[in-house]
Amino acid sequence: MRLFGKKNDAPRALDCGCGGTAQSPNTGNAAIQVLGSGCAKCHALEEAVRDALEELGMDVPIDHVTDFTRIAAYGVMSTPALVVQGSVVSYGKVLSKEEAKALLQGLKERL
Repeated sequence: MRLFGKKNDAPRALDCGCGGTAQSPNTGNAAIQVLGSGCAKCHALEEAVRDALEELGMDVPIDHVTDFTRIAAYGVMSTPALVVQGSVVSYGKVLSKEEAKALLQGLKERL
């Protein structure tokens, strides 16, 4: 067994400890992600975000992430959470449509 040696600089998959590999949290293509187990609160947040996007006139896909490994990779310990362009902007509560609109307004300006 070799304990010390040359460091391997090749990129590795994240080891999740279960024998598989975890995905990096930023692997989704969607600019907006709702993180949560799929409970009523998570669906309510997704609905508020969809309504806010509709009022803003934006056609942006929403990815609903239910994989706890990916959720934990964002550092989120309380769901539902909202991720906009890779950054967690809200967690632990269901946003109203108006609150979601305020957070998504910046996204509209960048697209």
